[in-house]
Amino acid sequence: MAPEELPRAWGEPAFSARIRCVPADFQVDEVLGFEPAGAGGHLFLRVRKTGLNSQEVARRLARFAGVAVRDVGLSGLKDRDAVTTQWFSLPAPREGEPPWEALDEPGIEVLVATRHGRKLRRGVHRRNRFRLVLRELAGDASDLEARVTRVVAAGVPNYFGEQRFGRDGGNLEEARRLLAGEIRVRDRQRRGIYLSAARSLLFNRVLARRVAAGDWDRPLEGDVMNLDGRHGMFTVAVVDETTRERARAGEIHPTGPLWGRGGITAGGPAADHEAAALADLGWWCGALEALGLEMDRRALRLNVEDLTLEGGPEDSRVLAFQLRSGAFATTVLRELVSVA
Repeated sequence: MAPEELPRAWGEPAFSARIRCVPADFQVDEVLGFEPAGAGGHLFLRVRKTGLNSQEVARRLARFAGVAVRDVGLSGLKDRDAVTTQWFSLPAPREGEPPWEALDEPGIEVLVATRHGRKLRRGVHRRNRFRLVLRELAGDASDLEARVTRVVAAGVPNYFGEQRFGRDGGNLEEARRLLAGEIRVRDRQRRGIYLSAARSLLFNRVLARRVAAGDWDRPLEGDVMNLDGRHGMFTVAVVDETTRERARAGEIHPTGPLWGRGGITAGGPAADHEAAALADLGWWCGALEALGLEMDRRALRLNVEDLTLEGGPEDSRVLAFQLRSGAFATTVLRELVSVA
């Protein structure tokens, strides 16, 4: 199921716009959620990048600092066609800190250079702040405004965005080849990208079925529920009014599988949904299990924080919001506006 074919929770938008007309129209700021200690064996750099992906920035920072690119740490991968800020870590060179003011790399600006005791690991940042400019507006503006109100109150389906699957789905094809034993991937980061694409495919299929059925945001018997913003989960044997009310308030969410072996699994009607959604993808499930991946769960619903809609320059509109790490701005945007 291609990303554009995934069912929307709130129907087809009646308002369209263009995004990314220029890189500054799509801005992302990574929020670590902790302050670097200011001392230790790792350099922590807050970098503003434009028109580059995160891996390319890591390579250029490593070359300038004289360290191996595998030793560069980062928490999240940020969009290439955007202006983004994010943190990188590098092992501190023995000969002293590089003169970051002398870094001459187009599209890369070091904003903060400090130190910390440990390498930056994937997924440790708390959230991302987005600012998206909508241009060439057409359609019913009141529809956009109504959708903003609805999303603030009820959230959106927590789909993995098309970035997870690579250009023209290339990451999925490489995942298939890896799982089939046709290729070996020694680079741990690239291997992780391919396996994540495969698991994301299965998750999106389950979530799409729940959205189509209209129960993606409410608990069913047998659902594994996630506490909002936390790792805690519990299984619902009987859905009572307290559970329903907590779900309506956005405190807890049904989850879908990030496929692997063992782990906590759904039962009852929730498990029936998952089985039906993945009936034709059994090979993918079995191959992921054979590689030893452990079953995990992901919330089916995404709460959108601090969502605002304001007027912008030259008759544009500006959307601003925050998302927890691992969530995709495109999954929010597709519920609000048709991107021309």
